Amino acid sequence: MKILREVGITILIAVAVFVLLRLTVQSYTVVMSSMEPNFQEGECIMVNKVCHRSSGPQRGEVIVFDPPFDSKYPFIKRVIGLPGETVEIKDEKVFIDGIPLEEEYIMAPPNHTMPVTEVPENEYFVLGDNRNNSTDSSKGWTVPRDNIIGKAWFIYWPPSKWRVVKHYSYPELTEAGEQDMMVSYSVRVQLE
Repeated sequence: MKILREVGITILIAVAVFVLLRLTVQSYTVVMSSMEPNFQEGECIMVNKVCHRSSGPQRGEVIVFDPPFDSKYPFIKRVIGLPGETVEIKDEKVFIDGIPLEEEYIMAPPNHTMPVTEVPENEYFVLGDNRNNSTDSSKGWTVPRDNIIGKAWFIYWPPSKWRVVKHYSYPELTEAGEQDMMVSYSVRVQLE
Protein backbone atom coordinates (compact mmCIF):
# COMPACT_ATOMS: atom_id res chain seq x y z
CA MET A 1 0.00 0.00 0.00
CA LYS A 2 2.86 2.36 0.86
CA ILE A 3 4.47 1.76 -2.54
CA LEU A 4 1.21 2.58 -4.37
CA ARG A 5 0.87 5.83 -2.43
CA GLU A 6 4.47 6.83 -3.22
CA VAL A 7 4.02 5.99 -6.91
CA GLY A 8 0.75 7.97 -6.96
CA ILE A 9 2.41 10.99 -5.34
CA THR A 10 5.32 10.81 -7.80
CA ILE A 11 2.90 10.67 -10.74
CA LEU A 12 0.92 13.64 -9.38
CA ILE A 13 4.11 15.69 -8.94
CA ALA A 14 5.25 14.80 -12.48
CA VAL A 15 1.86 15.79 -13.93
CA ALA A 16 1.88 19.08 -11.97
CA VAL A 17 5.39 19.92 -13.21
CA PHE A 18 4.42 19.02 -16.80
CA VAL A 19 1.28 21.21 -16.69
CA LEU A 20 3.21 24.11 -15.11
CA LEU A 21 5.90 23.91 -17.79
CA ARG A 22 3.31 23.76 -20.63
CA LEU A 23 1.61 26.88 -19.24
CA THR A 24 4.82 28.90 -18.83
CA VAL A 25 7.29 27.85 -21.56
CA GLN A 26 7.08 26.31 -24.98
CA SER A 27 9.52 25.15 -27.62
CA TYR A 28 9.56 26.45 -31.22
CA THR A 29 11.72 25.71 -34.22
CA VAL A 30 12.85 28.55 -36.49
CA VAL A 31 11.58 27.65 -39.99
CA MET A 32 12.67 30.59 -42.16
CA SER A 33 15.68 32.89 -42.60
CA SER A 34 13.90 36.15 -41.73
CA MET A 35 15.75 36.57 -38.42
CA GLU A 36 19.30 36.00 -39.68
CA PRO A 37 21.98 36.63 -38.57
CA ASN A 38 20.66 36.22 -35.01
CA PHE A 39 18.50 33.11 -35.55
CA GLN A 40 19.19 30.41 -38.11
CA GLU A 41 16.68 28.10 -39.75
CA GLY A 42 16.39 24.87 -37.75
CA GLU A 43 17.38 26.34 -34.39
CA CYS A 44 15.10 25.45 -31.50
CA ILE A 45 14.15 28.12 -28.99
CA MET A 46 12.35 28.18 -25.66
CA VAL A 47 9.66 30.85 -25.36
CA ASN A 48 8.51 32.43 -22.10
CA LYS A 49 4.70 32.48 -22.34
CA VAL A 50 3.94 34.38 -19.10
CA CYS A 51 6.22 37.42 -19.31
CA HIS A 52 3.63 39.53 -21.17
CA ARG A 53 0.63 38.75 -18.98
CA SER A 54 0.89 41.97 -16.95
CA SER A 55 2.51 44.26 -19.53
CA GLY A 56 2.96 44.22 -23.29
CA PRO A 57 6.18 43.43 -25.10
CA GLN A 58 8.92 46.03 -25.14
CA ARG A 59 10.70 47.41 -28.19
CA GLY A 60 13.70 45.28 -29.13
CA GLU A 61 12.26 42.03 -27.75
CA VAL A 62 12.10 38.99 -29.99
CA ILE A 63 8.63 37.47 -29.87
CA VAL A 64 6.88 34.41 -31.24
CA PHE A 65 3.31 34.99 -32.42
CA ASP A 66 0.53 33.77 -34.65
CA PRO A 67 0.43 36.10 -37.67
CA PRO A 68 -2.87 37.90 -38.38
CA PHE A 69 -3.41 35.71 -41.46
CA ASP A 70 -3.40 31.97 -42.17
CA SER A 71 0.00 30.42 -41.60
CA LYS A 72 1.16 26.87 -41.00
CA TYR A 73 3.74 28.09 -38.46
CA PRO A 74 4.02 30.79 -35.81
CA PHE A 75 6.36 33.68 -36.71
CA ILE A 76 9.41 34.97 -34.86
CA LYS A 77 10.22 38.69 -35.22
CA ARG A 78 11.57 41.67 -33.28
CA VAL A 79 9.19 44.27 -31.79
CA ILE A 80 10.00 47.66 -33.34
CA GLY A 81 6.90 49.85 -33.01
CA LEU A 82 4.59 50.11 -29.99
CA PRO A 83 0.88 51.02 -29.97
CA GLY A 84 0.29 54.65 -30.98
CA GLU A 85 3.75 55.22 -32.48
CA THR A 86 4.51 55.94 -36.12
CA VAL A 87 6.96 53.82 -38.10
CA GLU A 88 8.58 54.70 -41.41
CA ILE A 89 11.26 53.05 -43.55
CA LYS A 90 13.35 55.27 -45.81
CA ASP A 91 16.98 56.00 -46.64
CA GLU A 92 17.94 52.46 -45.48
CA LYS A 93 16.73 53.20 -41.92
CA VAL A 94 13.72 52.53 -39.72
CA PHE A 95 12.23 55.62 -38.04
CA ILE A 96 10.08 55.64 -34.90
CA ASP A 97 8.15 58.90 -34.51
CA GLY A 98 10.67 60.50 -36.89
CA ILE A 99 13.77 59.27 -35.01
CA PRO A 100 16.09 56.85 -36.89
CA LEU A 101 16.99 53.62 -35.11
CA GLU A 102 20.59 52.46 -34.78
CA GLU A 103 20.39 48.74 -35.55
CA GLU A 104 23.78 47.04 -35.42
CA TYR A 105 22.17 43.60 -35.09
CA ILE A 106 20.46 43.45 -38.52
CA MET A 107 21.79 41.52 -41.52
CA ALA A 108 21.70 44.55 -43.87
CA PRO A 109 19.88 47.90 -43.98
CA PRO A 110 16.41 47.79 -45.55
CA ASN A 111 16.54 48.31 -49.31
CA HIS A 112 12.87 49.27 -49.52
CA THR A 113 10.67 52.12 -48.30
CA MET A 114 7.46 52.21 -46.30
CA PRO A 115 5.37 55.35 -45.75
CA VAL A 116 4.65 56.64 -42.25
CA THR A 117 2.32 54.15 -40.60
CA GLU A 118 0.66 54.48 -37.20
CA VAL A 119 0.63 51.36 -35.03
CA PRO A 120 -2.97 50.64 -33.90
CA GLU A 121 -3.90 50.40 -30.22
CA ASN A 122 -3.11 46.98 -28.68
CA GLU A 123 -0.99 46.02 -31.69
CA TYR A 124 2.73 45.85 -32.39
CA PHE A 125 4.90 46.57 -35.43
CA VAL A 126 7.44 43.77 -35.93
CA LEU A 127 10.36 43.31 -38.32
CA GLY A 128 12.70 40.45 -39.12
CA ASP A 129 16.40 41.07 -38.48
CA ASN A 130 16.98 40.03 -42.10
CA ARG A 131 15.17 43.20 -43.23
CA ASN A 132 15.30 42.42 -46.96
CA ASN A 133 14.05 38.83 -46.71
CA SER A 134 11.23 38.93 -44.18
CA THR A 135 7.45 38.76 -44.23
CA ASP A 136 6.78 41.31 -41.49
CA SER A 137 4.87 44.49 -40.61
CA SER A 138 6.54 46.38 -43.46
CA LYS A 139 4.13 44.41 -45.67
CA GLY A 140 1.11 46.24 -44.19
CA TRP A 141 0.04 44.31 -41.09
CA THR A 142 0.66 44.52 -37.34
CA VAL A 143 0.43 41.93 -34.55
CA PRO A 144 -2.54 42.06 -32.15
CA ARG A 145 -1.45 41.57 -28.55
CA ASP A 146 -3.72 38.52 -28.26
CA ASN A 147 -1.73 36.80 -31.04
CA ILE A 148 1.55 36.97 -29.10
CA ILE A 149 2.60 33.59 -27.75
CA GLY A 150 5.63 34.80 -25.82
CA LYS A 151 9.14 36.20 -25.66
CA ALA A 152 12.07 34.23 -27.08
CA TRP A 153 14.12 33.13 -24.09
CA PHE A 154 17.02 30.93 -25.17
CA ILE A 155 18.26 28.80 -28.03
CA TYR A 156 18.80 25.20 -26.97
CA TRP A 157 19.38 23.39 -30.26
CA PRO A 158 21.82 22.71 -31.77
CA PRO A 159 23.97 22.46 -28.63
CA SER A 160 26.80 24.43 -30.27
CA LYS A 161 24.42 27.44 -30.59
CA TRP A 162 23.10 27.30 -27.00
CA ARG A 163 22.66 30.85 -25.69
CA VAL A 164 20.26 33.29 -24.08
CA VAL A 165 18.42 35.39 -26.66
CA LYS A 166 19.67 38.97 -26.78
CA HIS A 167 17.02 41.67 -26.80
CA TYR A 168 17.99 45.23 -27.75
CA SER A 169 17.23 48.69 -26.46
CA TYR A 170 17.32 51.92 -28.42
CA PRO A 171 19.02 54.71 -26.44
CA GLU A 172 18.42 57.17 -29.29
CA LEU A 173 14.68 57.00 -28.54
CA THR A 174 15.21 57.38 -24.79
CA GLU A 175 17.50 60.39 -25.29
CA ALA A 176 14.99 62.03 -27.66
CA GLY A 177 12.20 61.48 -25.13
CA GLU A 178 14.29 63.00 -22.34
CA GLN A 179 15.09 66.03 -24.52
CA ASP A 180 11.38 66.50 -25.29
CA MET A 181 10.62 66.37 -21.57
CA MET A 182 13.34 68.95 -20.80
CA VAL A 183 12.06 71.31 -23.52
CA SER A 184 8.49 70.87 -22.28
CA TYR A 185 9.58 71.52 -18.69
CA SER A 186 11.61 74.62 -19.60
CA VAL A 187 8.70 76.06 -21.65
CA ARG A 188 6.33 75.42 -18.75
CA VAL A 189 8.71 77.09 -16.28
CA GLN A 190 9.10 80.15 -18.54
CA LEU A 191 5.33 80.49 -18.96
CA GLU A 192 4.70 80.46 -15.20
